Amino acid sequence: MKMEVRYAHTGRQWGRAHLYDRHMSETGGVREVKSAARTVELLELLAERGDRPARLQELADELGVPRSSMYALLQTLISRGWVRTDTTGSLYGIGIHALLTGTSYLDSDPRVRLVRPYLDEASEALGETIHLGRLDGRNVAYLATRESHEYLRTISRVGRRLPAHAGALGKALLAERPDEELPGGPYEALTPNTHTDRAPLAADLAAVRARGYSVDREEGVLGIVGFGFALRYDAPAQDAVSCSVPVARLTPEHEERIVAVMREIRAKIEATAPGAGGAANWR
Repeated sequence: MKMEVRYAHTGRQWGRAHLYDRHMSETGGVREVKSAARTVELLELLAERGDRPARLQELADELGVPRSSMYALLQTLISRGWVRTDTTGSLYGIGIHALLTGTSYLDSDPRVRLVRPYLDEASEALGETIHLGRLDGRNVAYLATRESHEYLRTISRVGRRLPAHAGALGKALLAERPDEELPGGPYEALTPNTHTDRAPLAADLAAVRARGYSVDREEGVLGIVGFGFALRYDAPAQDAVSCSVPVARLTPEHEERIVAVMREIRAKIEATAPGAGGAANWR
């Protein structure tokens, strides 16, 4: 599927390009339940829209379902708290139960609990914004963030997904995998600095492997440089930590300190991470 190169703040083209193949792989080739798949697609669509509520016809057109079927599905989800509507009943958005479920995911995940104290340590040492992210298909989902002591406007709040090819977290994780797994491109451009073709991205990932960490120089957000470090307590790594810094505050000396501190933080996390120990081995 050819993907449009454009400037945006979501990874939708890359994230949805091969949903069918992903679903078939994750279900072991078993036919998926159509009504369940439609429900999930609707919730994902509403979540992607953020603070932009949708109208019934928009949702029906986007997901390619009859208006009457979409209305019935929306009413069912509204009654259960997964979707909300305005006082006129004409606008729809994601409901509070999505938040409650997401919070449960974070609270129940042993890796997130393990890493949180080290995010605090890195934040205290560097005074910059620190992230924990997890690879989710072709995107990275942000699981925890420690904000900078100084104001720093980013779009990587907890629960947000960004294209893996465009940021420090994602590139650190992509570098843990063979280049053969990279799609052909073109890739979505979040800024003029984003890699939009396979060859330059592969060259960047080779440099990440040689260096031991990734660098995102205004590829995801203009004015922000990120340094990403894959956490190798899983193979291949699913999680990574990063430090984000405004360009105006980044000197060679500060960059050197960031890399040193984040290397140490990664080593501490990996040394502390326990084995499976009878816990569920999620995939």
